[in-house]
Amino acid sequence: MAKARHATTIDPTEAEHFGALAAEWWDPKGSSAMLHKLNPVRLRYLRDRINAHWGLDPRVLKPLAGKSAIDVGCGAGLMSEPLARLGAAVTGIDAAAENIAVARQHAAGQCMSINYVERDIADFSGQFDLVCSMEVIEHVTSPGAFLSALGSRLAPGGLMILSTPNRTGLSRLAMITLGEGLGAIPRGTHDWNKFLTPDELEAFAQAAGLKVLDRQGISFSVSAGFQLSGDMSLNYLMTLARD
Repeated sequence: MAKARHATTIDPTEAEHFGALAAEWWDPKGSSAMLHKLNPVRLRYLRDRINAHWGLDPRVLKPLAGKSAIDVGCGAGLMSEPLARLGAAVTGIDAAAENIAVARQHAAGQCMSINYVERDIADFSGQFDLVCSMEVIEHVTSPGAFLSALGSRLAPGGLMILSTPNRTGLSRLAMITLGEGLGAIPRGTHDWNKFLTPDELEAFAQAAGLKVLDRQGISFSVSAGFQLSGDMSLNYLMTLARD
């Protein structure tokens, strides 16, 4: 008997858009330059949340040793590879075949073993200690269904970490009017109407049987660049666990 397929969360137009950018994903001056600038801040937050959740010494070099992690909407692996370096057994999943091909090639060049899969998370099995999805939920067809699918992949006692832009006047100005208008972000990357406020994301989380453990903003200044902040008006990170 064939396995029942869940409703997809993939927007084919979005997958095509990001797949077309695959070749430049690892170029810090290319079309994904903004993600390269965001990544250190996201990793700092992730490490802090990992330490807090599992009571780890911040001096430990591989805090995810013995744990599994999935990077949902992994692109070409900008988050998957650091997770592997932190000791996790990593699965990276993405809707664009072009991204998965580049991710596999780059990981091989780094002598890293990461399980990259072209798939919709709504049609994926298995559970993981750490579920990450960075700048993805604003690109799916249904945030509620997507978050429910993420929650189904979270192992008991596990941790989920998301990041996404807030739907504010500042995010429209910074990311679309200026970012896309001036070419710092590829044109057509964002639909401001699909951005979620922290309260909206928390409501989707609660509906999916998840509880919010922490949320923190990512702010930007010309002098300091991106930094963790109490100001969530531009972009924010959220940590969740099973309720």
